[in-house]
Amino acid sequence: MPLQPLLLPAAEVLLDTGFLAPTEAAALLAELTAAVLWQQQPIRLFGKEVMQPRMTAWYGDPEATYRYSGLRLDPLPWLPALQQLRARVEAATGARFNSVLLNLYRSGHDSMGYHADNEPELGPAPVIASLTLGATRTFRLRPRPGVPAHGLSLPLTAGSLLLMRGPTQQNWLHALPKTARPVGPRLNLTFRLVVGR
Repeated sequence: MPLQPLLLPAAEVLLDTGFLAPTEAAALLAELTAAVLWQQQPIRLFGKEVMQPRMTAWYGDPEATYRYSGLRLDPLPWLPALQQLRARVEAATGARFNSVLLNLYRSGHDSMGYHADNEPELGPAPVIASLTLGATRTFRLRPRPGVPAHGLSLPLTAGSLLLMRGPTQQNWLHALPKTARPVGPRLNLTFRLVVGR
C-alpha cells in the first residue's frame, strides 16, 4: 500500500502501515538488534546531563556528521541490511537519504520526549522517514503554540513507514512516551539527509 497522507494542518505526514511484511520485519529486528553497534549516551536536557532512555546508533555516508542535544555523531559505515532498507525507503518516498539514526526501545520504560528534528544539518524542511520494527508503540504528535490543531496518537506497528516532510518539524513536535503495559523491544530507524550547516 502506498504512503497515505494524514490530515494534519501545517504539516506533511504520510503513513504506510504495510511497508514491510510481518515476517520480514521480525527477521530484520533480530538481525539488526544483533549486528548494530549500540550505545547509550548522555545528553544535555534543561542544562543537566542525563543518560538517554534508549539505545542508539548512527550509520551513514562518511560526511553525514550529526549533532543534537550536545552530542556529535560521526557515522558508522552502512551495514548491508541498512543500505538495502535505505534504497527501498528512497524508492517509496522519492527522497534521498545519507544517514539513519537507530533507536532501540528495550521495553516500555524506554522512551523519547517531545522534540522536533530541526537541527541545522537537516536543512529548512527536513524529510524524515521512520521505519518501525518490533513491538507496537504509540507515536504522539503535538502542535506547537499557534498551530490551530489537536494532537494525534498513532499506534505504529511492525513494518510501518511514517514520513514527515515539508513544514512538519517547524510546526509540530513528536514523542514516543513510556508505557506501563508489558511490551517487547521496538527498533525505530529514522532515515535523514544531512546537508551541513
